Amino acid sequence: MSKYDCIRLENQLCFPLYAASKEVVRRYKPILDELDLTYTQYITMMVLWEKKQTNVKELGKCLFLDSGTLTPLLKKLEQKGYIIRHRSTHDERNLMVQITERGEDLQERAIQVPKKMEKCVNLEPDEAKELYRLLYKLLGGIEED
Repeated sequence: MSKYDCIRLENQLCFPLYAASKEVVRRYKPILDELDLTYTQYITMMVLWEKKQTNVKELGKCLFLDSGTLTPLLKKLEQKGYIIRHRSTHDERNLMVQITERGEDLQERAIQVPKKMEKCVNLEPDEAKELYRLLYKLLGGIEED
């Protein structure tokens, strides 16, 4: 065993995670193009379909995104008429994000996305559940700077 084995690509957990993520997002692209959404816009809408309204800080926490990434993304979604942003009436420091009726209507079209993606991912349902569990375990164990 060489002292350099630790830096061989085949020994890196990060590489298959990176490659798999990149490929899955690539598979989403043509499906999401039909909705005129990027992957990041899609996951943002998923949170808003569930919560209806949240603040930017909480949204970033749900999506593992910082405000520098969220701000332009939210501007685009607002330009498309899917969301509105406004200051909280309780605390002006809180920027709220709220889904619009047009954003709600988009959910009906988006319901087909997971079904289409299932065909692209070569995992049995129990394997997918286990991968999901392990990935969230990994995310939960990563400490913030």
